[in-house]
Amino acid sequence: MNAAQSSAFQANAGFTAGEVSLVLVSLVFAVLLLWGVWALRTAYVGWAEERLSQRQFFGVAVRFVAMYLVLTFFLLS
Repeated sequence: MNAAQSSAFQANAGFTAGEVSLVLVSLVFAVLLLWGVWALRTAYVGWAEERLSQRQFFGVAVRFVAMYLVLTFFLLS
């Protein structure tokens, strides 16, 4: 946004566009972490009850870590 658009946004909204961006990125990470905890817990329960192999449980954990790292790279760079 140019300076006029930025000042108009701040005058009408009461906060800056940068603050909105921070809130949205924080929300994305919060949802991702909640989903990751749910996925890892569900996978752990499946592994503990021997419905998932250790390899499948490890696959869930690696996919979550990879997704977190990729989103971190794209959203925070």
